[in-house]
Amino acid sequence: MTAWTYGAWAFAAGVLIPVMAILNGGLGRAIGSSSWAAVVLFAVALAAALAVAALSGGRPALGALANGKPWQFAAGLIVLFYVLSATYLTPRFGVAPTILLVVVAQIVTASLISHFGWLGAPRQPMDGLKAAGLALMVAGVVLTQVRRS
Repeated sequence: MTAWTYGAWAFAAGVLIPVMAILNGGLGRAIGSSSWAAVVLFAVALAAALAVAALSGGRPALGALANGKPWQFAAGLIVLFYVLSATYLTPRFGVAPTILLVVVAQIVTASLISHFGWLGAPRQPMDGLKAAGLALMVAGVVLTQVRRS
């Protein structure tokens, strides 16, 4: 795959995040529970992930799970927190402010992880230009949300 292909894939994933948030938020309202909407989302996601895994070929031995660090399994808890948060917040706070704050937080956090090489990430030091870009994004969030308060 090329960098353009990876970029298009990442862009598509980004496009679908607010769509997922509003769809699951609507499901939560329809069934009267954000928590149960998240359960339904994860059930559908599990079924789809199992299908993709089955189609992708061989599966790792269950013993291979022991190779994972205990903290790496926390990713499941993080995605649960995100889905529950987006499902609850989107219909109440709005899709744009919810996703805007999530995305800016992701970019700032990703920049810090890359700068320091945390969690085994390749180190990509931040320079003044990157820091200025991050500051502009944070300022953009403030400017787009100032009327909400």
